[in-house]
Amino acid sequence: MSQMMEKSTENPSEDRASFKSNGSIKSDEKLSTDGGTKLGRLRSFRKSIQHATQNSPLSSVKGSKVTSKSDTPTNESDSAASPPPPSPSLSTDSLATPLKNNQKKEDDEADASFRISKPLTRSKTDPGISKFSNSFMKRGASIRRSLKMVTKKDTDKISTKAISEASVEEDMEEKEEEEVLREEIEDCYVLPSIPLTPLSVMEINKLIETGELEEAHLNLLSLRQEFKQQSESCPDGSAMELATREKDLNLLYGMLRKKVSDIVCDPLSDKKLLLQMARVIQEEEKRLREPGGLKDSWMDAWRESVSAGVQVKVQSVHLDRIEQNSAWLAVHLGLLGEVIVKDLENVKQELRWSYPPSFKVFSTYVRRYNIVVAQHLKKLEQQVTELKDFYGLLDWIVNKYKSERIMGSLSLQPDIQDESTDLQLEENFLEQLREKYCRRMQEELRKIQDRVIELENEEVWKDGKAPEKEDNFPISSFPIDILTSVKSFILNSIKLDAQLEKKVVSSCFEELKQFPNGFEKAFSQHCTSRQPLWTEYRITYINSFTSLKKHMEEYKETCEDGVKGFQKAVDSLIDKLMRDLEDQFKEDVKPYLRRMMTRKWLTNDEDFDQLYSRTKLLSQHCSLMMPPHAKAFASKLHYHVVIEYIGQLMKSNYSCKNRKHEKAATKIRHQWNKLSDLFEDMKSNDEWLYHVGDDLSNIIGQKNTTDIKNHLQPVVQHYPDFSKKHLVAVLYFRGLMRGHEHQLILRRLTALKKEVDIASSDRNQVLFSNMQVTVNTNCLSNFPYSCVSFLMPDN
Repeated sequence: MSQMMEKSTENPSEDRASFKSNGSIKSDEKLSTDGGTKLGRLRSFRKSIQHATQNSPLSSVKGSKVTSKSDTPTNESDSAASPPPPSPSLSTDSLATPLKNNQKKEDDEADASFRISKPLTRSKTDPGISKFSNSFMKRGASIRRSLKMVTKKDTDKISTKAISEASVEEDMEEKEEEEVLREEIEDCYVLPSIPLTPLSVMEINKLIETGELEEAHLNLLSLRQEFKQQSESCPDGSAMELATREKDLNLLYGMLRKKVSDIVCDPLSDKKLLLQMARVIQEEEKRLREPGGLKDSWMDAWRESVSAGVQVKVQSVHLDRIEQNSAWLAVHLGLLGEVIVKDLENVKQELRWSYPPSFKVFSTYVRRYNIVVAQHLKKLEQQVTELKDFYGLLDWIVNKYKSERIMGSLSLQPDIQDESTDLQLEENFLEQLREKYCRRMQEELRKIQDRVIELENEEVWKDGKAPEKEDNFPISSFPIDILTSVKSFILNSIKLDAQLEKKVVSSCFEELKQFPNGFEKAFSQHCTSRQPLWTEYRITYINSFTSLKKHMEEYKETCEDGVKGFQKAVDSLIDKLMRDLEDQFKEDVKPYLRRMMTRKWLTNDEDFDQLYSRTKLLSQHCSLMMPPHAKAFASKLHYHVVIEYIGQLMKSNYSCKNRKHEKAATKIRHQWNKLSDLFEDMKSNDEWLYHVGDDLSNIIGQKNTTDIKNHLQPVVQHYPDFSKKHLVAVLYFRGLMRGHEHQLILRRLTALKKEVDIASSDRNQVLFSNMQVTVNTNCLSNFPYSCVSFLMPDN
């Protein structure tokens, strides 16, 4: 059977197998009459099957590959030399086995051959093969029914799809082969043979100019060998000839170096020259110390050429003039980033494949961009004047250059991960840029502060506008303006780096220290006279600066000294505004307080009513003042009113007679309670002052003089600085100026002061020591000096 197979394969013309409708085999004699015709049909049939199978997507099984154009002639010749494979229907197995028993095997083979091929049509050219055609067409129809391939239109679609898929696979394979070829460029390089006789200098120069670098370099090496041999063989030969040769070499190498630089600066003009240029550089690096060549490194020159090309690209980025476009820097830096990314993408995807790996092309370009861009930024910085441009430049250097927008771009991954993307800035350049930014920010903050004062004058002082209120407290809007500006500066600095944040906070508070004093000068200048809103304005600014001071405390941890300096300036201004209010109140109530404890006071309430009304107005003003200044202000004026009101008793201006002391005591107690209620409403901190009015009223109001000494204990206990001279003044106001009982009262005071624990008393609670005591000498003129010596100040 094997012999039969071999025979059938080697000589297809002798293949006489044919089938009847019942599957029996005819004799060779019968086949011989029409064998030529049937055999021709079979061969045509085989070719159609082979053609359909080759175009079928099923032929592209795993492991198959689309061949390149260079391989096509070989494959075609191979296929032409080898005989076509035998038809499945004419295999030797069909001769040994009945067709019916081998039907399944034939169906399987037919399924592999006809799965996507075009359905066969019946031939009308030769009626002699009709029986064979009918038999085979029936079997083909059975196969088509099993595969559900009914129409020609369907099979045409499948064939078209198979061809398109095959073409896509072929394109992908070509791309893969191209990538493989890119990676196949190695550092190893076999130098072609150097010509024994070099071309002339003009011819070599022409080769360089036309870009025939390899040939030009080989001739240069040949010329260089001649120079070396001549200098070694005839060291004492013609010096002029050697100098001429050396000059020619230097001239040609200079031309070659310039050509290399031009190619590197514009690598996309002709990529084919890049590999030739790279090989020239490699060879020259090997011969660096040999005579006849250039003295400096060709690799260094190549890197400098890369820098020159990068510099050309950077300088070509569009840059508006400052007066033409306020956003000139932002636009330029945006375009610069795009140019950097685009160029590095081209280096990564295209350019580096034209160089041997040892050149590290991508790394070189990244490093050169770090250097050239840093130099470019230094020139830009000299043109920057506005705060926003200083910030934009800092932000681009610190954040954006390394971000995904530029050096961290996804299109440059993963190659960029192994590279340093730090700009090669000059030493202290970034620090100097930060300092300039801070100084410009201070100038901007100063302008904001000046503008705030101008607005306050235009909107409030000039028209006498009542202050606006917030939570029932009059307050200006300028603290929000100042606070918003400072927060904006600080938050923007945080986006850059922590170092800048500290500098910005310090610079802000250095400038803010000047604001309270400048504001006070402007306020005093524009509000000289006491306007109806004079008091409200001062309370408003006490509240405003208190609020500003409170909000600035959050930066105490970042810049403690700066915050303290600002707080000190604010406290100084608030103290001055409060002193103005205190002085105004003291001046208003002064005439009414001076007429207390007089004959008119005893019979007329007019002066006290004026004192009370002004104190009540003061209480209303205090309610508009934010804590803690409201309590401090109320306490200071509370103390002043007590000193002045009780102090009138010490001046001995009036002495009660005919039991008028009882009326006076009642009036003092009543008025004192009214004043105390006001100061209590004002939340005065000096609660210890509330007792003095009642303590002295009890002494003055006693009917019997003998009972006075029994009421000295409270005043001595509450006010340890209450002395004999103060008691003499109180007794004088009561109408008790001399006598035995007078002496007993004074002795009782002396005894009580000895009993009181002065150490336990609060030394800050000083009241009577700050009152001026006037001694009435008329009533003591008949007494000897020894009796009145205790009234002298030293006693």
